Amino acid sequence: MKRYSILFILLGSLLLLFQCKDAKNKDMNILDKAQEVTAPQAAQKDTILAKHNDERHDPYYWLNERTAPDVKAHLEAENRYLDSVMSGLQGFQDSLFEEIKSRIAPNDTSAPYLKNGYYYYVKYEEGLEHPIYARKKGSLDAEEEIILDVNELADGYAYYQVTGLSVSPDNQWLAYGVDTLSRRIYTIYFKDLKSGKTLETTIQNTTGQTSWANDNTTVFFSRKDATLRPFQIWRQNIHDEQSIHLVYEEKDPTFVCYVDKSKSNKYIFIASSATKTSEYRIVPADTPDREPILFHSRERGLEYDIDHLDNTFYILTNWEAENFQIMTCEEQATGKTNWEEKIAHREDILIQDVELFEGGLAVSERVKGISKIALYDWKDDPFYIDFEEDAYTSYIGVNEEKDSRVIRIQYTSMTTPMSSMDYHVDSGRLELIKEQDVRGSFSKDNYFSERIIVTARDGEQVPVSLVYHKDLDRSSPQPLLLYGYGSYGYSIDPYFSHVRLSLLDRGVMFAIAHIRGGEEMGRKWYEDGKLMNKKNTFTDFIDVASHFIENNDTESDQLLAMGGSAGGLLMGAVVNMRPDLFRGIVAAVPFVDVLTTMLDETIPLTTGEYDEWGNPNEKDAYEYIKSYSPYDNITDQEYPAILATTGLHDSQVQYWEPAKWVARLRDHQQGTAPILLYTNMDTGHGGASGRFERYKDTAREYAFLLDLVGKAQ
Repeated sequence: MKRYSILFILLGSLLLLFQCKDAKNKDMNILDKAQEVTAPQAAQKDTILAKHNDERHDPYYWLNERTAPDVKAHLEAENRYLDSVMSGLQGFQDSLFEEIKSRIAPNDTSAPYLKNGYYYYVKYEEGLEHPIYARKKGSLDAEEEIILDVNELADGYAYYQVTGLSVSPDNQWLAYGVDTLSRRIYTIYFKDLKSGKTLETTIQNTTGQTSWANDNTTVFFSRKDATLRPFQIWRQNIHDEQSIHLVYEEKDPTFVCYVDKSKSNKYIFIASSATKTSEYRIVPADTPDREPILFHSRERGLEYDIDHLDNTFYILTNWEAENFQIMTCEEQATGKTNWEEKIAHREDILIQDVELFEGGLAVSERVKGISKIALYDWKDDPFYIDFEEDAYTSYIGVNEEKDSRVIRIQYTSMTTPMSSMDYHVDSGRLELIKEQDVRGSFSKDNYFSERIIVTARDGEQVPVSLVYHKDLDRSSPQPLLLYGYGSYGYSIDPYFSHVRLSLLDRGVMFAIAHIRGGEEMGRKWYEDGKLMNKKNTFTDFIDVASHFIENNDTESDQLLAMGGSAGGLLMGAVVNMRPDLFRGIVAAVPFVDVLTTMLDETIPLTTGEYDEWGNPNEKDAYEYIKSYSPYDNITDQEYPAILATTGLHDSQVQYWEPAKWVARLRDHQQGTAPILLYTNMDTGHGGASGRFERYKDTAREYAFLLDLVGKAQ
């Protein structure tokens, strides 16, 4: 009996020891856990990259062999390392995921819109990951018709994405594109909406987008080359696979081409575009076999976009108008010399988009950094649709009916969920059709939003949008997550995020730095953040971060930063320039090996982006890009904690860029903060395709950031 008692005591002691160790492991934060786990070391195989009598040594160039077993093994080892470092946060990460999911209505339906006699909408049903596309004929009270249930199609696939749904003019045929690899290479399918059967006819290697001719059997679509550049426009009779015909081929590798249809439904548009130049051809939709007619030949630096209604072409162009103007021309005289001014250029207002109606124009304009909707010709004088908030985002929604006097718009702010609204022109009434349903205890009154201006080092005034919980103590420094992008003229406007509530409710402020490289403050704002001005993007972000510290809003050990894709380039650049400013960084699918990528014309997007980053085959551009490219500027210094994420099948930023970046950062890290890499082995640039699945990645990123500022609870 005594022997067994001693044995039980020993076993109990061991069990208690393991329980204590497990409890310690669960309580251990990322910084502590990283000291106990050894990071994987990628093999170094020196590759010399030479250009312009300059040599760069890249020990991790071999990681670009996607199918090589040692590459896959290294990426999987990185995933295991990340799991080990964040193992103490697994429970918190899981609870974050459930918390984010709980705010999403299990059953939800989008605001319906009218097109050609049918009301179309998208719905989600409880327990299902993918959308269901539906319509009703003539009335919202009519019987529902399911035109595509993506859940049925996606069964058995790790990734399944549908895009480009397009219904034929007679309402019978549905064309849609499917990507099952997450490389944005789509196969087009055709479904008979009367019988519910799908044709055997498919079209491979496309963008997934189609435009229907008015015969209800001919579709126009674009195909991709080996670099995934859309370079050819084809047409085909959907009932005859042998009828396929090449309509147009874009020979210039810096251009892409695509198809669209006019608001009048009279023309098929064939567009070719580069960053700073565009060109259109038109085909009458009633005679799709006709050769395309050139609208206006391309001119370097001339951008224009066209639409058509009531026998008139409308042209949105930068011709002698940095912030764009709207012009018109007759159908039979489309050359630039025939364009006449409709809405003049203004130095302080950027024209972004225009929607045509028989009663007038709805125009998306950017005024002092705020996106607004202006109406022209509806009344005697132009006017803006009025909203109550000072800082918000509004844009023109889906408006398919040309004779409508009701304009569908979308509206959101940092505190207002995305809302679909109808503006009734005749009465001036703004009608809320649907506001994003945020479940739980959410109330917009619990949050404050501010718009502040930060003076950059060269005197430019950089707008910043800030949101935080009303109960936050602003008298002392608080954790703050600063987000930025700053490329391609893409503006990150103030917007609502139900996911972001998980930060705000834990006392973390969130700010968007509207830095140069976007178009928030007009076209010049973009021009001043690209090509040989690209470094303005980075210094703007650093100056905003420094402002929050100097203003006692936060401090460096509570300041976090996040950006994705080109915003990941931003993260890589600023962390090289000022690593001392930040506690932690999340760089999602980051474009960090800029010079090597822009020298490789076999990689998707390279040739089409020379006007954005510069062509490094030219020495001046080479040297400038090299001076900021994150991978080429890593030095021996103390870096903050970094989480980089990628997808194995990413077609826009190849997975090896963050993989190489993380490996080299570790080689030069002089501090103890972990540098982590997560690779989703099933997805690409946009992450998971499911409705909820994508938030697992968000939960991981938030757990990482919240732990760094002591808010992982």
